[in-house]
Amino acid sequence: MFKKNQREGWGGDSSPAEGDVSQDELRDTIIAQGVKVEGDFKSKGNIIIEGMVSGSVKTENDLHVGEKAKISANLTVQNAHIAGEVHGNIKAKEKLELATTSRVYGDIEAKTLIINAGAIFNGKCAMTDESAPANIRADKKLKKEEDAREKIEE
Repeated sequence: MFKKNQREGWGGDSSPAEGDVSQDELRDTIIAQGVKVEGDFKSKGNIIIEGMVSGSVKTENDLHVGEKAKISANLTVQNAHIAGEVHGNIKAKEKLELATTSRVYGDIEAKTLIINAGAIFNGKCAMTDESAPANIRADKKLKKEEDAREKIEE
């Protein structure tokens, strides 16, 4: 995680230039079974959760949630494979896969969504398409708002 400097002990000249991502920052972070993490968790590398997490989790890469993991957090990731229990919203910029053992209680947003038979999902789902022209995305948003108003008026 830290680069050893011969003179100072830690840090120093060997650190990457601002904006660069070092190999150390891209290493997998593992929250093992029996470990509980509370608070906001942010990483540039992959995250593997087998334990318990509450707060929020953000990574610029992939998230894997093991079968026995219990998460009470909002998740923001590139891709995710969920096999455990999540209480919170999930936003995946690319792909989200819910395994047969997954239990998700919250809203999800993803470009690609895979829900395997046996998975439990209770919440709303929005499929994102960032490649669509902005005016089409705006029209869809207006349509959703109009539909919501109509339901309230009924």
